Amino acid sequence: MFDSKTRTVVVVGAQWGDEGKGKLVDVLAERADWVVRYQGGANAGHTVHIGEDSFVLHQIPSGILHPGVRCAIGNGVVLDPETLFTEIDELVKDGIDVEGRLYVSDRAHLVMPYHKLVDKESQASKAIGTTGRGIGPAYEDKAGRRGIRVVDLKHPERLRGLVQQGCDYANMRLTRFGSTVRADVEQTLASLEAVSARLLALAEDLGVVLHRALRSGASLLLEGAQGSLLDIDHGTYPFVTSSNTTVGGAAIGAGIAPTALHAALGIVKAYTTRVGNGPLPTELDAELGERIRQLGNEFGATTGRPRRCGWFDAVVVRYAVRVNGLTGLAVTKLDVLDTLERVALCTGYRSGDDVLQEFPADITALEKLEPVYEWMDGWQQSTGDARSIDDLPMAARKYLDRLEALVETPIQYVSVGTRRDQIIEVPRSAP
Repeated sequence: MFDSKTRTVVVVGAQWGDEGKGKLVDVLAERADWVVRYQGGANAGHTVHIGEDSFVLHQIPSGILHPGVRCAIGNGVVLDPETLFTEIDELVKDGIDVEGRLYVSDRAHLVMPYHKLVDKESQASKAIGTTGRGIGPAYEDKAGRRGIRVVDLKHPERLRGLVQQGCDYANMRLTRFGSTVRADVEQTLASLEAVSARLLALAEDLGVVLHRALRSGASLLLEGAQGSLLDIDHGTYPFVTSSNTTVGGAAIGAGIAPTALHAALGIVKAYTTRVGNGPLPTELDAELGERIRQLGNEFGATTGRPRRCGWFDAVVVRYAVRVNGLTGLAVTKLDVLDTLERVALCTGYRSGDDVLQEFPADITALEKLEPVYEWMDGWQQSTGDARSIDDLPMAARKYLDRLEALVETPIQYVSVGTRRDQIIEVPRSAP
């Protein structure tokens, strides 16, 4: 993946999130000098399995599990300090050396306690199905110029005024919701004082740091959260997150130039899932959906919520390929389909006598469209021990070949289990 011409790679979800980005970042990170998280917040959960140990990371990049790799949290992230230091302490407890390897952009905005109150009390948030972690309200304050950045912790008097403004605005909204809970200025300031020194010790002008790293020849792996169909501009609005999850957000969220991005790896499951409300065109019936959910352990790493399951949707992934400019794909959880007699790929959406090949912006119209399926034989053999494409059953290879043809993007990796070693790197002939 990394070479003299490809030193900056973006890893992005090409469905509705939960595609297995954490594992692929972990696999690729041993070849990188830096791993940078560029958007989202503690609503994301990346799970990495190493031997018998499992690590769930919400804000710290998965690369932290590789000694010597430097990790950074970019300005595009809304940072929850309490969650961050809980993660750090748990990693240290598990023997992971974090000292001197983790950087935080001093331009990153903070998720405040009152953001979580607003998120939990908002009926709009409940309707969309947010995690209640305060991510949306934090991004709203950022866009409304009421946000508090890491750098603001250096100036106590200015910080007090910002907290007062934030609490006042949050309380106005809470009153409008009919809630009796209230944000408290002194309590909020006390929570910031408890983490301020520790957070400022990690703070850097990250854009400068990464720019210098690139000039010195370093390799960067940029890690997004959620998935392309949850992008605030390009997702199934309004059932989306509050940031740009697509590759276009990577340069902005890390503080580097767009011309510094050399490749984009899209992560897709061999089927489709989404958490929360909103369209899922290929959603399975209750019985088969529950079977896939149990086989794939499709429960949110952050919230534990069950994920909705559907067949692989090539219309969705083709859209993600175009929006992101994907140069390759990694297909995860192929093994979850091992026991099925038949598997299906959605190739288009039927509308009357027409078949649509492009993903529509109109979600009301989308709900009326009927998926067009192409059925294939299942392989009904375990794929967990496969370490090359030739090790896979022929039916599984045919499924991947057809998937690749439908989305018009080369498959570069196939994951066949949760462990770090359960990965196939697909060889490609030189052009």
